[in-house]
Amino acid sequence: MAELPGDDHRESTGRPPAGWPTLLLLLAVCYAVAAAGGLAAADAGQTYKALTKPAWAPPEWLFGPVWTVLYGTIAVAAWLVLRRRTNGHAVPMAWWSLQLALNLAWTPLFFASDAYGLAFADICLLLVALAATVVVFGRRRPVAAVLLLPYTAWVTFAAALNLSIWLLNR
Repeated sequence: MAELPGDDHRESTGRPPAGWPTLLLLLAVCYAVAAAGGLAAADAGQTYKALTKPAWAPPEWLFGPVWTVLYGTIAVAAWLVLRRRTNGHAVPMAWWSLQLALNLAWTPLFFASDAYGLAFADICLLLVALAATVVVFGRRRPVAAVLLLPYTAWVTFAAALNLSIWLLNR
């Protein structure tokens, strides 16, 4: 298999780097989270439309395409970290898994439960876990951290939107 630019073999473990099957598995995990979120939000469309939202709230049709791209970059970032032939994947992947679990928890809290305050607490924890993921990914593979920056920006925007909706709909 061809190496990617930046593959580092200085601290080789003797095992080959994560290949395409690993990337496909990570994509499957990320898109499963997306599908679960979609199911949780499926019946909430009318409720969301009825909410008072700030003037800067994006149109509903934008969320699907943005998340589709972001989940892909989340998977690729993890794959790039796993491609390093070094030991020590446990901490970066633990942070990656935690942020993905918090991401998964947000949709049912916000849409299915209408628990906007709990959803805001969850998204704040998600931002902390995501920041830690960016830091630990950056130490192992800077390009992986860069791939997570659009996701970080979108989650920050989503947190502001979540807070606004919670305050406007008390």
